[in-house]
Order: sequence, then C-alpha cells, then structure tokens
Amino acid sequence: MNRPASLEAPPGALARFFAGDVWHSFTHSPVAIVSALLVLLCAVSALFAPWLSPHDPFDLATLDLANSRLPPAWMPEGKASFLLGTDDQGRDILSALMYGARISLLVALAAVTLSVVLGVGLGLLSGFVGGRLDAFIMRVCDVMLSFPAILVALLIDGVGRAMFPNAHESLAFAVLILAIALTGWVQYARTVRGTTMVERRRNTCRPRA
Repeated sequence: MNRPASLEAPPGALARFFAGDVWHSFTHSPVAIVSALLVLLCAVSALFAPWLSPHDPFDLATLDLANSRLPPAWMPEGKASFLLGTDDQGRDILSALMYGARISLLVALAAVTLSVVLGVGLGLLSGFVGGRLDAFIMRVCDVMLSFPAILVALLIDGVGRAMFPNAHESLAFAVLILAIALTGWVQYARTVRGTTMVERRRNTCRPRA
C-alpha cells in the first residue's frame, strides 16, 4: 500500500546532495573528476606513506652515497628502484615527497580549520549584533585585506621566531598554522556576516501570526 505524498518522509541530506546541482556539475566535468582523483591519490599516499613508500628517507642505515643524484627511472642512468631519482644524499625523492606531504596536509588542515572557526564565529557575531561591534570587525577585515596575505604570514612568523628563538619544532608548526589562519579568516567572516544579516532582516520583516 502506497502512502500519500504528503506523508512520505523527506529525503535525507545525502540524497539531496546527490540530487543537487553541485554533484551533477561534478559528475559531468572530466577535469573535476580527474582533479579529485589526483587529490585523493596524493592524500592516500601521504596518509599511508610508511606502508606505500618504496624507501624510508629517515632511515640513515639504508642510504648509500653511491646512489646520490640519480635521475628519474625513465632516463638513461636512472634505476627502477628510484622512480623519481635521488637527492645529493641518496634519498629517494618519491619517498621524501610522500613523507613531506603528511606535514603539509596537517598544517593546511589545521590552518583552514582555525580560519573557518574564527571567520564563521566573528561573521555570525558581526552580522547578528551589528552596531559598533560590526563596524569594528569589518574595519579589521579591511585592514587585513589591505596587506598581502604572504606579508602578514611572514610578519607573524618573524615575530614568533623572535619571541621564541629556541622553540621546539611543534611550536614552530603552531606559529606557521597561526600565521596562515590569521590571513584566511576574513573571507569566511565577510561571507557569513552577509548571510546572517539577510536572515536577520528576513526574520525581522516577517509578519507575526
């Protein structure tokens, strides 16, 4: 027995996503599909580097200076065991890239997460409260946008290194994450502020029952 249309459960969030324009555009774009596969390949290679990498670049016992400065495997003097060649210390470049990508992905993920939390929080606060607080936050955004992001990141990194010259490696990563995050929150804040103001005015203008 079929239920009436009015009594059917609404589709879930996942079903709405697969039926939406974003998924349709993605599945009909070969460039987007290939790019997503490459990103997935890089992420998997970085996450599972200890098991997928052909060599361990941190194991000094396996290094041989006789294998230094080897070209990629498809060149005349290359070796099949070193697909992308080696550096001046005999380390496999492919393995070094896979291990190095782990640090890059960690820093990028942490910096973007911090930027989103800071930007969304300040954007909601600015759009909902308004007034002087809104003006102050927006002026801070204007100041941040007036400087190149790389300049602000270098400034924060330089101040952090000057304050903690003998800092541990973990603190250096924290300074780097903070430097990147403080230059990327502005876009999130301005976008969320505009959406919040639209919703606030819509609820204000809606007639009460």
